[in-house]
Amino acid sequence: MSAIRFGTDGWRAIIAKDFTFANLSRIVEGTARWLVERYPQPKVMIGYDCRFMAGMFAEAAAQHLAHRGVKVYLSPSFATTPMVSLATVQHQAHLGIVLTASHNPPHYLGYKLKAPYGGPAPVSILKEIEALIPDAPVELPEAWEELLQARQIEIYDMEALYQNYIKSRFDLRRLSQLPFRIGFDAMYGAGQRIFPRLLPVVHAFRCEYNPSFGGINPEPIPKNLGDFAVFVQQHNLDFGFVLDGDADRIGMVGKGGKYIDAHHIILLVLHYLVRYKQQRGRVIVSLSCAVRVGEYARRMGLPVEITPVGFKYIAERMQAAEDTLLGAEESGGVAIPSHLPERDGTFIALTILQMLAETGKTLDELIAEIYEVVGPFAVDRLDWHISDERKAAILRLLKEGPPTSFAGRKVLSIDATDGYKLLLEGGEAVMFRASGTEPILRIYTEAPTADRASVLITEGQELVMRA
Repeated sequence: MSAIRFGTDGWRAIIAKDFTFANLSRIVEGTARWLVERYPQPKVMIGYDCRFMAGMFAEAAAQHLAHRGVKVYLSPSFATTPMVSLATVQHQAHLGIVLTASHNPPHYLGYKLKAPYGGPAPVSILKEIEALIPDAPVELPEAWEELLQARQIEIYDMEALYQNYIKSRFDLRRLSQLPFRIGFDAMYGAGQRIFPRLLPVVHAFRCEYNPSFGGINPEPIPKNLGDFAVFVQQHNLDFGFVLDGDADRIGMVGKGGKYIDAHHIILLVLHYLVRYKQQRGRVIVSLSCAVRVGEYARRMGLPVEITPVGFKYIAERMQAAEDTLLGAEESGGVAIPSHLPERDGTFIALTILQMLAETGKTLDELIAEIYEVVGPFAVDRLDWHISDERKAAILRLLKEGPPTSFAGRKVLSIDATDGYKLLLEGGEAVMFRASGTEPILRIYTEAPTADRASVLITEGQELVMRA
């Protein structure tokens, strides 16, 4: 059987092709071996998203672990990844397990591991578990009822825990009274219940159970948000929040259906913490984040760290650096360590609403304040399905013979932390990176205007084709 490896954010595979009960038994067995070797009484939290058969796979994982002597707390229904992370911390579990493929297409499912502190399990743990995954499936006797009766498996409502926790952190009544018409798009994902329950005043969209996600990837990027943009326009909403499939990442749509990218969301949260909450600390961001995120932090006198792409790297650094103020990545994952060293789209959305309530300002006014520090900017991103040979060719070119100029701008430096990011004159940047979870090459650009960011995408494509 094929080897099982953890990618940028867990193991992901196509349901019924590689994501099978047989392969699940292998990765769960590796996890069980790791747990029983290290803890006399290991315990885990298990949750799952809204994908086809995710609940059945979660039950199979719970039963396998329980057979191997691990105490299992299993969600009774779909739950967001941050719910599992919070429950892992609150109940001092040794691991959290989430059956989710996050933003991947509907026919994928995945297996994420959360460390005891609630963030993604670090690479060191993932490598240890990988080494313990057997080559063949592991068959165990079925004894679901016996394991429940023995309380080796307990059904635990992680959504209720999360809801009570959020109520202790935010004045939801005050947020409900904001003078804005607010939309919410769950993209048919695991956040479809919790957000409307916390803020019943929101205008809900795609908040029903639909394992096909309406035929799109549940990722909050422009190509997937056309219907929500129309919804925002038709209902004359001031803005709307969007969560991805497992609700750890956030997107936004502004007045008139205009997309607000993740880089601006990160800067809004950072601006609020620094300017209005007078907080200080380290800012840890992935290489794919806009250069201006780090620039804003440095101009505020804050230390900045750049990590490879993948929130597990950010979470690991957040644990090591006790002075961390914020961790964030380009794909919409934002973490505030006073909450969790973990992305949480719901928590960040409520934080933005809290900012609006406390400042009395609009999103446009707050973004204008950010532009006073770093200037206006725009970003673009292309997810390009191309051959492995073409991907390898461009990465080889950037390593062995990188360009000295790009799109009429001098290349000032190249950061090879993860992929290749070319920093250009005039506050521009272009980055090339092969995805760790999908068979695509990503091109990211940043420029003072949207038109220029689009030009850089075109130039990036041409460079790839010439490689």
